[in-house]
Amino acid sequence: MRAVASESAQVPWVRRRLGRFLEELALDRVELSLWLCRDAQIRRLNRAHRGMDRATDVLSFPAAPSPVGGFRTLGDLVVSVQTARRRAREERRPLREELERYLAHGLLHLLGHDHQGRAQARRMARAEQGLLGGRGMVQ
Repeated sequence: MRAVASESAQVPWVRRRLGRFLEELALDRVELSLWLCRDAQIRRLNRAHRGMDRATDVLSFPAAPSPVGGFRTLGDLVVSVQTARRRAREERRPLREELERYLAHGLLHLLGHDHQGRAQARRMARAEQGLLGGRGMVQ
């Protein structure tokens, strides 16, 4: 896990929460990478990989299916803690609740969920709600 110095205070909690999500999904012997960053870094990635020149909350980069050493590699998650702080403040919710939403959303993308069509969005919204016990990012 990589974190910008100012975001590193969230690392232990994020590891525990991701671990719980993986347990809830009955996923063991998997690996993924996570980068907790600021808006400038996620904006560069968003521009380079999606052609969108703006910061975003979470990016997911699924790995090609190939078990390595008995582990299934899920891919890479990039989360802007700066965006999470701003949105948490705007929506009057705790930072960790906002981060939890990003982690669940990104993890589900790594597992193949999407929200482009209505049916896909409904499935992903149910999956997010199952992980979070409440409303996720997909409506």
